[in-house]
Amino acid sequence: MSTIRFVGLDVHADTITVAVAEVNGEVRSIGSIPNRLESVRKLVVKLGPAKQLRACYEAGPNGYVLYWQLTALGVDCQVIAPALVPTKAGDRVKTDRRDAEKLARCHRAGDLTAVWVPDEAHEALRDLVRAREAAKKDQLRARHRLAKLLLRHGRRPATKMTAWTLKHMQWIASEVHFDQPALEATLLDYVHEVEHAAARIERLEKSIDEAVAAAPDEIRGVIEALQALRGVAKVTAVTIVSEVGTLSRFPNPRQLMGYCGLVPSEFSSGKRIQRGCITKTGNAHLRRVLIESAWCYQYRPWMSAYLRKRQQHLPGDIQEIAWKAQHRLHARYKTLTAAGKNKGQIITAIGRELLGFIWAIGVKTEVRRQPQTAAA
Repeated sequence: MSTIRFVGLDVHADTITVAVAEVNGEVRSIGSIPNRLESVRKLVVKLGPAKQLRACYEAGPNGYVLYWQLTALGVDCQVIAPALVPTKAGDRVKTDRRDAEKLARCHRAGDLTAVWVPDEAHEALRDLVRAREAAKKDQLRARHRLAKLLLRHGRRPATKMTAWTLKHMQWIASEVHFDQPALEATLLDYVHEVEHAAARIERLEKSIDEAVAAAPDEIRGVIEALQALRGVAKVTAVTIVSEVGTLSRFPNPRQLMGYCGLVPSEFSSGKRIQRGCITKTGNAHLRRVLIESAWCYQYRPWMSAYLRKRQQHLPGDIQEIAWKAQHRLHARYKTLTAAGKNKGQIITAIGRELLGFIWAIGVKTEVRRQPQTAAA
């Protein structure tokens, strides 16, 4: 009689350590195999049939390649959140074999929490968005290096000008020079890095535009709909969709807020209720863009020409949600300011509520696009 087998995999760049837990039996180690497709295929044949296997491994730097390989072979596989794997306080021994056995045992008991796994197209879009984010960080570092060099040597423009504009860069190129060859070489290198970072960001943003244009209709529809919100332009909308995936997979916005880590931590016992700062669990990339967008709601509700253009071809109910968000979040900002809260707490609270409006727009758009997708 065939039975289900739970397979725990401790995955590294070159090896995979395997353990198996029988439904009502022992947990045993199988050993290690090379992290190669052919070795994975042989393992499935050895432990199979594939339909009876329930595999899992922890999310990490190896990505989702193993997940895609196992699902293609017919194995039910889950990628597990490492921070939510149960641990024993007194357990001081950690090996690959013990980690694989623990995964298999906990998977059999149902004590593991799986993460959402994107498909290859979704993962490619997410990597592209994160590449732009890395380029923006590199640009900031390059600008800081150049600005501090000019500051150390007392080089300032004669007239006030905005930093890093075309006029500012032309001033550096024409007016800033050093007599010492070493300083001149340093200046030229820093300027080159600033210009290189700007060109890199421009190139990546163009690639994002092309990727969005080639994306499936349901993804492109959600990206366009989210831009109805104030503070959510194209790059922010693409970041939200690439990091979250399908918004309707969350039954309610509170679960999405918890996924983003914008809910308060809590340590309560008995009659004492104690809540602290936000948990910061989940997706940090998503949390960052939400906080950036939330700053827009400190200003009174307003429909700028740019925002009106973004909403031009969107359904009326989506526009109503976006307008309601402006009134609601600005009123919330004023209320919290009057209560004496600091700016960080206020913007965090606004970002959490903004996520609820994002969920509402995303779910409405996904439901609306489903019949079109099915008909196609």
